[in-house]
Amino acid sequence: MSFIKDFKAFAMKGSVIDLAVGVIIGGAFGKIVTSMVDDVIMPLVSALTGKGQMFVDKFYVLKYGKTGDNYKTLEEAKKAGANVFAYGHFVQTIFDFLIIAFFIFLMIQAMAKMKKKEEAAAAVAAPPEPSSTDKLLVEIRDLLKK
Repeated sequence: MSFIKDFKAFAMKGSVIDLAVGVIIGGAFGKIVTSMVDDVIMPLVSALTGKGQMFVDKFYVLKYGKTGDNYKTLEEAKKAGANVFAYGHFVQTIFDFLIIAFFIFLMIQAMAKMKKKEEAAAAVAAPPEPSSTDKLLVEIRDLLKK
C-alpha cells in the first residue's frame, strides 16, 4: 500500500507533470518542423539544385544493380539492387535537427530573460529579511536605548 502512495506522490509532483507536457509539446513541435522542412524548405533547395527531384531522393550510385544504370529515384535504385549513397535524407534530417535546436535555444533564452525580470521584480518588491545576527544586534541596540 505504501508503494502506491509513494508512486502517486511521485507522479503528481509538478516536475513530472511539466516533463510530460514538455514531451507532448515537443512531439507536436517536431512534427511541425519536419513538415516545414519536408514541404517548404527542401522543395526550395531541390529547385535550386535542379533535376526537379525531391531532395530526400538525392543519391549517388556506388555500384549499379542488375537492371540498368539510369535510376530516376532512390526507390528505383534500391529495387534494382544498386548500392547507393543516399545523402538526401541525411541532409534533410540535419535541417530538422538544426531548426529544432535553434527554436529550443530561443525558448531557453526567452525563459532566462523572464526569470531575470522576475528575480529583479522580487528583489525590488521585498527587501531581503535581515539575518539572525542583524536581528540580534537590533535587539541589543533597542535594549541599550532603554
